[in-house]
Amino acid sequence: MNWGKGIILGMALFMLFIIGMCVYMFRMPADEYDHHYYEKGLNFDQDYNKEMQVVTDRTRPEIRINGDVVHIDFKKSAKGNIRFIRPSSEALDKVFQLNTGTGKTALFSIVTLVKGRWQLVLEWKSDQKNYLYEQEVDLR
Repeated sequence: MNWGKGIILGMALFMLFIIGMCVYMFRMPADEYDHHYYEKGLNFDQDYNKEMQVVTDRTRPEIRINGDVVHIDFKKSAKGNIRFIRPSSEALDKVFQLNTGTGKTALFSIVTLVKGRWQLVLEWKSDQKNYLYEQEVDLR
């Protein structure tokens, strides 16, 4: 084989490689990204202040999982919401209303939630102060 045929063969193989990479890239699933990225950036200071309020007031809630029930113990009565965020699928995320009434404990049934790793985001108000706390838990 002379050098002209080698160049043509090399170019053909390179073109097949590029076409194969294009086909591969178009068949890949779309990247999942946070559609609320900029809104979260604008609200970062507010969320940071709520998280620091938990540290300042030493009001970190205690989270326990007993079977199919999540027990959340607060220092004082609380009202707000809790979000169960599934890192692998936004479609599985759940939001529950949080109200301890005059007590300090909130109970949530997790029978309908998929087993595995979840991010719990607690946002509550107690004594006219706003709090935000996040914790990862494993549901079994």
